[in-house]
Amino acid sequence: MIGVILSSIEQHAKDIFVLGFAPEMDVPLPPAAAGAHIRIVLPNGLERCYSLVSQPGSVREYSLAINLDSHGDGGSRYLCETARIGDRFCISAPLNQFSLIENAPSSFFIAGGIGITPIWSMIQRLEQIGGDWHLFYAVRERACAAFLAQLESLEAALPGRVSVSFGDDSAYPRLDIAKIVQQAPASSHLYCCGPKTMLDAFKTVAAGRDPATVHWEHFSTGSRVAGDSYTIELARNGQTFFVPAGKSVLDILIAAGLEVAYGCKQGICGACQTNVLDGIPQHNDMVLSDEERASNKIVMICCSGAVSERLVLDL
Repeated sequence: MIGVILSSIEQHAKDIFVLGFAPEMDVPLPPAAAGAHIRIVLPNGLERCYSLVSQPGSVREYSLAINLDSHGDGGSRYLCETARIGDRFCISAPLNQFSLIENAPSSFFIAGGIGITPIWSMIQRLEQIGGDWHLFYAVRERACAAFLAQLESLEAALPGRVSVSFGDDSAYPRLDIAKIVQQAPASSHLYCCGPKTMLDAFKTVAAGRDPATVHWEHFSTGSRVAGDSYTIELARNGQTFFVPAGKSVLDILIAAGLEVAYGCKQGICGACQTNVLDGIPQHNDMVLSDEERASNKIVMICCSGAVSERLVLDL
């Protein structure tokens, strides 16, 4: 974990706050590629993952765009309402399961609401290297659109790259995801981040394209662990643990005092991916492809369960 100091708090849109974090002791931060996220540990005991929106490669400051959720469990409320400049936090090194393919002929981005955050990082990177990109951005109302002023400035400099849709303004047509995907050249790379309905539509219409050119990231799974109880065996040290229904492998290993890699605890970041040596996992993540799930060779231990009575993990 890396110690950082909260260095800035700015409200960029309705309920959207951008927080800057500087390194302690003036030690450079690890450079982060576009699309990366970090895990942050809050003083109230909560841990959350947020996409970086600072300039890719920055080692002087990490910036996070956070949507204040008044109905959430307190993570965003603490950061947006309680935290103060000068407060100390611990964060993980950058993780990236939503990487930008920088040498693609062109990049098409589809973003919904706060799903703009990793995509804004990618756009900044393409601007740095002179890449070709197009953004289609849907928000429920103009006041909630993060980075709108910056995007409008980029559009003014080179028109035709930014299309926006506001749910509260009929002058802006709804995004036609099928049309966007169908009209994108076959060599283009497509990226989508947004609510589940948007992701589902995107996956459906992009199913016929080269899978290597289609990328998406969820910002919420909507569920945690389900299923029956089972037993896990750690192949490297021979330890065995009982996992009761409703608990994850990660829950049990942390309670046992074992150190394992993890990030979001929701099955959306991929940090806890673990090899399965025996048994059949029950997949509840939003990271693995259908082929990877069918292979039963890997599992996200933060949210998935088991179909078999026993799982042997490469831990």
